Amino acid sequence: MKILISGAGIAGPTLAYWLLQYGFQPTIVEVAPRPRAGGYIVDFWGAGFDIAEKMGLLPEITRSGYRLRELRVVNDDGKRVAGFPVAAFFRMTKGRYSSLPRSDLASFIFQKVEDKAETIFGDSIDHVEQTGSGVDVNFASGVRREFDLVIGADGLHSRVRELVFGPENQFEKYLGYRAAAFQAEHYAPRDDLVYMLYPQVGQQVGRFSMRDNRTLFLFTFADPGPQGPSDAAGQKALLHARFRDSGWECPQILDAMDAANDFYSDRVSQIRMGPQAGGWARGRVALLGDAAFCVSLLAGQGTALAMAAAYILAGELHRANGKYAEAFARYQNTFGPFVLRKQKAALRFAGSFAPKSKFSLFLRNQIFNLMAVPGIADFAIGRDLADKISFPAY
Repeated sequence: MKILISGAGIAGPTLAYWLLQYGFQPTIVEVAPRPRAGGYIVDFWGAGFDIAEKMGLLPEITRSGYRLRELRVVNDDGKRVAGFPVAAFFRMTKGRYSSLPRSDLASFIFQKVEDKAETIFGDSIDHVEQTGSGVDVNFASGVRREFDLVIGADGLHSRVRELVFGPENQFEKYLGYRAAAFQAEHYAPRDDLVYMLYPQVGQQVGRFSMRDNRTLFLFTFADPGPQGPSDAAGQKALLHARFRDSGWECPQILDAMDAANDFYSDRVSQIRMGPQAGGWARGRVALLGDAAFCVSLLAGQGTALAMAAAYILAGELHRANGKYAEAFARYQNTFGPFVLRKQKAALRFAGSFAPKSKFSLFLRNQIFNLMAVPGIADFAIGRDLADKISFPAY
């Protein structure tokens, strides 16, 4: 079967890898002119870690990843007011935990398939028409081709979902926050292997020192309306308005942002496409990763979930022996309940990124300090770190 995959991030190339193992012919199309670089740091563990091991990726992940020592909260003057050592995360996951740049992980996966699967950069799907024998696809470049199946792995703002399933607002649940990230070179000060947090009521700045004298910054802030500036200049202006009067290093960080070439900003949302919304498939077209079930950027496990879902989808297509409707149904029935639990956990967690009151901020800091006490961290986050899913042996 010829299967078109829209998106060359995490989910799409992972799916292509497993489809190749079973003899399918995947084609990846990506609107960007080349694999994306930069982006933010992801915490990687659980189900996705298991799939990465099956793909032989652990040496690359270990080499690229960071083993954080501490999460540290500071006040206006940069003085530590809360925090905890991150060793508990490694203990609870038996060492199967890493923090690494999302673009590094995507690159490791893509290298597994780039010489084996057809890849098309700088193009996108413009029109989809399902027929009795396949899917006719018109690309933005004007090329027209036919495939047996189409998989939308093109993220929160999926073009495939819009074309086949309907407008985004039917499925998006806005969580009331916006986020922005960028990397800067030669930024000082540095605090190696420490994730620095400067919170205020309704907003927060994070700083993390990376290798090669780079520093990652992450802004999160409450915003009641989902509509915001669509261009980078407008998004940066919004951050200036929110953080220019803040303390700590904020003026210096905003200056670094203005000089950065790498910048990402988006609203924080979930995608809900359970059975009541018609599910993750329409005929010969199905969705994968954030396009189907985004848990939100702040949940911290979107990459791992995308890899796990890709493994299951490819395995079910192989098992179904051409009966794609059965494969799509088993894919959602197997993974849907698990990802729904992750979405609910993310709702509990999202508010900690931008506490809504001084009391909430004080309470969060006390909880962070308690996390340094043996056993408290296990109780507080052990449930969310445990990925209770058994993968079929396809």
